[in-house]
Amino acid sequence: MQISVIIPTYNRVDTLPRALDSVLSQHLAADEVIVVDDGSTDETAELISRRYPQCRYLHQPNQGVSSARNLGIREAQGEWIALLDSDDAWLPQKLQLQSEALKAEPDHLICHTEEIWIRNGVRVNAMHKHAKSGGFIFDRCLPLCAISPSSVILHRSLFDSVGLFDERLPACEDYDLWLRICATEPVLFLSEPLITKYGGHADQLSHKHWGMDRFRIQALEKIVQDKRLQENDRFAAIEMLLKKAEIMAKGAEKRGKQARADFYRELQTRYRSHYTCQP
Repeated sequence: MQISVIIPTYNRVDTLPRALDSVLSQHLAADEVIVVDDGSTDETAELISRRYPQCRYLHQPNQGVSSARNLGIREAQGEWIALLDSDDAWLPQKLQLQSEALKAEPDHLICHTEEIWIRNGVRVNAMHKHAKSGGFIFDRCLPLCAISPSSVILHRSLFDSVGLFDERLPACEDYDLWLRICATEPVLFLSEPLITKYGGHADQLSHKHWGMDRFRIQALEKIVQDKRLQENDRFAAIEMLLKKAEIMAKGAEKRGKQARADFYRELQTRYRSHYTCQP
């Protein structure tokens, strides 16, 4: 089982060592570790050269996390791809336990794990809406991102089937990918926390972009057109699209953004006709 680890990074020279150290201290060593520098202007290149020469370093002009991950996926040699955000860290047994689980369940091509949350240096409990699970979880992927990129390991054939990360989405690109994968694939879930997610810092995408549901709506519009989707899942996706469009429309109206509100009202009208046709 050949595993390639892909770590996209942008100006995170302070947190990147924590992520890399957690990979290099795994009980089961990865076959390759790829750091994709998305146009950093700090000392990321020098850090890798000086402290982590065993890692493969790729550099590109700043194009966003999706582009960086996609470059790493295209360049990776492994059969299995493990993702890690440069502000998160793995527990030492992560790759070993996931590898053993996937070998025991060969019909699964994707595996994720429970996680520990640290926000502003303090451990916090995840809310119920962020609860993780396994199996056919398409419906659970609809409200919010149901899989953390840093916890996932997946077979590269999935990218051949559903495509790479959508580089047109500046955020919620992971939500979009999980929808496409979970439309047809069962997900293996390990209930043991095997990653630590660190939050609260200013450069998180959720802090950079207003109205994250607008990106989820784009992903939902894509998935309802996917011919692989079961009809009950299609209608569930349309129902979620309508709910999120309502949230965006009300928010725009509250802020006096009438043109934006009209856009989402028109979107609701267009998709409501599909929803009411449910058999």
